[in-house]
Amino acid sequence: MSDIEKVKKLREATGAGFKDCNLAIKESNGDLDKAVEILRVKGISKASKKMSRDAKEGVVAISGDEKKTSIIEVNCETDFVAKNDDFIKFVKELSELNNQNDSNVENLKKSKMKNGDTVEETLVSLIAKIGEKITIGKTKTIINSSSLNYQYLHTVVKDNLAKLAVVVSLETKESSDKIKTFGKQLSMHIAASNPLALDSSSIDKAIIDKEQELVTEELKNSGKPEDIAKKISLGKMNKFKEENALLTQAWVMEPKKKVQDILKELAINDLKIKEFSRIKIGE
Repeated sequence: MSDIEKVKKLREATGAGFKDCNLAIKESNGDLDKAVEILRVKGISKASKKMSRDAKEGVVAISGDEKKTSIIEVNCETDFVAKNDDFIKFVKELSELNNQNDSNVENLKKSKMKNGDTVEETLVSLIAKIGEKITIGKTKTIINSSSLNYQYLHTVVKDNLAKLAVVVSLETKESSDKIKTFGKQLSMHIAASNPLALDSSSIDKAIIDKEQELVTEELKNSGKPEDIAKKISLGKMNKFKEENALLTQAWVMEPKKKVQDILKELAINDLKIKEFSRIKIGE
């Protein structure tokens, strides 16, 4: 087994970073068991023991500006750690690096932090220091040349860190307070209503298929005639799509109207919702 293969195996076994594993392999003269002991003595392999636990707490961070905005989710095991100064400092710097890397997680992990170590190495050290599993969750960067981004943070932990974050991109040549107000309200609507896609045709086919399966199973046990069951099934599926597509959702500020009605009422011909992202901790 080559040294590179040993380093890979050691990383898988301990969860430690490449640099630490490489040094341990050299120090142990290629003896894997001894290398594990070296990492354990240094406190680095503690990280691996934490990785099997559930990490459903944490924060979501937003960084960037109205032209390019990024969201990143960083998970930990307890809300106590989510408010820890070392954890918050790490997430804040990580958030900026994520924006620079356009939410490419592989590139992000290799990025150098202010301490001179990579994100991956710093993460392993932080896990060992804090004593909880910490993972990088969902990430998203929204950048459109002809649009502006609006954001909303819900249950703010500190500054740009919260439990739920939304970014929505609006395309229009108009720049007015009316647009800014709508952008803010729309991001709040998305936070509350959790749409799956912009319109019904964009909802993931796997989600539609799963819902259809559940509806079919439900009606199979109802004892209704087949033709009536088909009509009910169609109605249920149309309602599901309507309630989960942003444009056809009931507008949270005025539930009798849909989001697409509000768009029409704004009477801005070139106004379009380009895309959005909503990330909530543990969801």
